[in-house]
Amino acid sequence: MKTFIISRTDAIGDVVLTLPLCGWLKQQYPECRVVLLGRSYTQAVAAACPTVDEFLNDDELRQLPKAEQVRALRRVQADAMVHVFPNRRLAALARKAGISQRIGTRSRWFHWLTCNRLVALSRRHSPLHEAQLNCHLLRPLGLHRIPEQAELQPLGKLMPIEPVPAEVAALLARSRAQQLHVVLHPGSRGSGRDWPLDYYGQLARLLHAQGHRVFITGTAAEGQKLQPWLQEHVDVCTNLTGRLSLGQLISFIALADGLVAASTGPVHLAAALGKHALGLFVPMRPMHPGRWAPLGPRAEHLVLDKPDCNDCRQDASVCSCIRSVVPMEVATRISAWQPLPTQ
Repeated sequence: MKTFIISRTDAIGDVVLTLPLCGWLKQQYPECRVVLLGRSYTQAVAAACPTVDEFLNDDELRQLPKAEQVRALRRVQADAMVHVFPNRRLAALARKAGISQRIGTRSRWFHWLTCNRLVALSRRHSPLHEAQLNCHLLRPLGLHRIPEQAELQPLGKLMPIEPVPAEVAALLARSRAQQLHVVLHPGSRGSGRDWPLDYYGQLARLLHAQGHRVFITGTAAEGQKLQPWLQEHVDVCTNLTGRLSLGQLISFIALADGLVAASTGPVHLAAALGKHALGLFVPMRPMHPGRWAPLGPRAEHLVLDKPDCNDCRQDASVCSCIRSVVPMEVATRISAWQPLPTQ
C-alpha cells in the first residue's frame, strides 16, 4: 500500500478541483491511502469526498512546535507528498520528515531546496482546466497521461454527510411538481469577478415570478454586508446567510436543484454533488472558464464571447464583461433545468 499526502491549503473551490487528482490516484493505485492536507475551513469538503481517506489539518499542525510538526508528518508514513498549492513552510517540513518523494513545481525557488521531484508547470498560460493541471504533478509517480475532463469529472464527486437543520430542510418542500429550489451565492471573496447585486435581485424576481423558490447563501459576514439588499428582496428569496456550516451547506446544496454563482467555492461544490451548477465568468486569464469552470455532470457556465480581456484588470468595478451576462440569459438557462432527486 502507498500513502500520498496531497497538500492544498487554499480556498474551497481550489480544494474541490483537487479532489479529481485524489480520485485519479485511487484509480491508478486502488489500494493506496490518500491524505488531504488543508485548512480547517475545507475539512468538511474532504470529509464529504469518498476518495479522501484522511484529513490533516494544517491550522492544527501550525500550533505545534516545529519539531512536533515534523513528527506529525512522519506519523502519516507517506511515500510521497504532492505540493499542489506551494507552501514554503510545508515543503521544508516534508523534507525534514524524510518523505521519500516530495513533488513540487520548478517555478518556486524553495522547491529547489526542499523537493526532490520537480515538475515544469505553468498554470497561467495553459489551455488546460485546473483539475487537469493538478494531474501534471503526478508525472514523477509514473502517471504521465493527463486525463480528459470527462474522465476526471466523476472522480471528484462529493457525498453529503452532515445533516441540515430540520427547520432549514423544511423550507425545501415543493408546492408543485416543476418547482425548482435554486440557490444564489452572491459573494466570491475575490476569487472571481462578482456578478452585480442588482442582477442577482432581478434574477431572484424572475425566478420567483416563475414559481421557483430562491435561497441566498453566504457567510455571516457576507450576510451582514448584504443586509440592505436582503431586506429589499425579502419577498422573493429566503436568507440563509450565516445559518449553515460548510458541512451543512454541502448537504443543503445536495437537497436543492441547482446553484448560481460567480467563480467561487459553492458553484464547484454544487457541480461535484451532481447538481445543476451555473458559473458566471469573465474571459480574462487566468479567471476564464477554460481554467476554472465547475466540473460535474450538470455543470455549465456563461461568459462573454470575447478574447482574453484586460480592460478591468486593475479595477474590477469597471468590469463590463461580467455585466454582459444579463439576468434574463441566466433565467433562461435555469428554465431548462429539471427538478432533481435529493441525495
